[in-house]
Amino acid sequence: MHGNVWEWCVDDWHSNYQGAPTDGSAWLTSDNNNPYRVLRGGSWLYNPILCRSANRLFNSPDLSDLTFGFRVVCEVRI
Repeated sequence: MHGNVWEWCVDDWHSNYQGAPTDGSAWLTSDNNNPYRVLRGGSWLYNPILCRSANRLFNSPDLSDLTFGFRVVCEVRI
C-alpha cells in the first residue's frame, strides 16, 4: 500500500497499537473527539525511505493535498 500518494485510511489516528482491533476491522474512536485520520505509504514528493506501508501520518480529513489519495476496494461475495 504505497506508491504515488499517501493513502487515506478509514481508521482514526492513535499514537500506538494498544487496543487495536485484531480482526482487520477499522479502528474508530467512539467519542468523536479524535479529529485526525491515518495516512499510509508515502508519496512521490517524499524521501523514498518513507515509501513503505508501515509508514503513517495523521491529518485532518478536511485537508486536501496533491500527495494524498485513496484506494477503492470492492469486496465480491459469492
